Amino acid sequence: MHLSKKRTIISKALLLLAVLVIIGLGVAGCVQGLQPLGWSGGVVSGDSLYIGTKEGRLVKITIADQSRKWAEALKAAPSSGFLSCAPTGGGCSSAPAGIAIYGTPAASGDLIYMSAYSGKIYAYNPSSLEVRWVYPRESYLKPIISGQVLAQNKIVFGCSDGKVYALDAATGDKVWDFTTGSEIWSTPAADGNTIYIGSFDKKFYALNAADGTKKWEFTTEGAITATALVQGNTVYIGSFDRNLYALDAATGKVKWQFAGTNWFWAKPVIVNNNIYAPCLDGKVYVLDAASGNKSAEFDLGSPISSSPVVVDNQIIFASQKGIVFSVNTAAGEIRQLAEIKQPVYGPLTANEGIVYVHTQDLNLHRINVRTGDRPPAIPLSSKG
Repeated sequence: MHLSKKRTIISKALLLLAVLVIIGLGVAGCVQGLQPLGWSGGVVSGDSLYIGTKEGRLVKITIADQSRKWAEALKAAPSSGFLSCAPTGGGCSSAPAGIAIYGTPAASGDLIYMSAYSGKIYAYNPSSLEVRWVYPRESYLKPIISGQVLAQNKIVFGCSDGKVYALDAATGDKVWDFTTGSEIWSTPAADGNTIYIGSFDKKFYALNAADGTKKWEFTTEGAITATALVQGNTVYIGSFDRNLYALDAATGKVKWQFAGTNWFWAKPVIVNNNIYAPCLDGKVYVLDAASGNKSAEFDLGSPISSSPVVVDNQIIFASQKGIVFSVNTAAGEIRQLAEIKQPVYGPLTANEGIVYVHTQDLNLHRINVRTGDRPPAIPLSSKG
């Protein structure tokens, strides 16, 4: 077999394996049971938290009283895309059971933005949850797993068609697009006039936010689905090649790299010049931000694909098994906060000492980090 063809086959196999490992689904028949689940995190804007669900709805939760409001359910694309096979008893449906929302919504104050697996991105009125604009207006893109980021009055996101799109944040008109060599699942990061984003082509890109031109690219040995952490003049990014990289933000040159024993999927955080990097090997690695030297590691017992949050001097992590941990950054100690007993794949959300955990049973669990209390979970389903 020709070497390039063999590499292509291996790459596609790894892509499917990524889906199965992260989403935790089995394969039977024509990929029976392989249905998009969604792993949206939440965003807080004003007095409300906004989150997307696997029912294909944006949900608004008023923080003071936990009252909920649902946007209209999103419509399915005319034809199914990658990952849209749903069980129907004897085969697969041409349309998913729900329009899964993988990307965490973004908020500008005037609008709430949400991308959908069906291949569209929506802008909502934050009060009424009515749609202000949608892109594309008539057709559909390929499935969107990426979340979106606001940069210089633009909303920027990646798509599984391999492109990065920038839209006018007020109107939804396309301003520019940039083509990579493969699917994009990564949510972009923005810093000043630069957009940072990774692709399944194993490359990490720095793009000019104004016009989408490439500033530089960095090649790894694996696909990149993580969101970058930008701190000062350094960009930290994880790859499926099992490395976490620290890159010069201006040039893309490597400052250091650290090898885990599995893929880096979640976005790391930085506290007191230490990087806390969750990995699919179930460990959180504590690395010196300047040198990459490891000072500690914590074993959470199962893969970590959920991006953590910082509350006071604590960093909160959730494993895929649904166990939530707190790492005290001052004492260097870890403790278990809660056992939710539901799979956790998406980013955590924090507000006023409360951590919100979105689980696959359509509940938003709450943990008071400061007191240890667990208020009742907030149901996200529109069906009661």
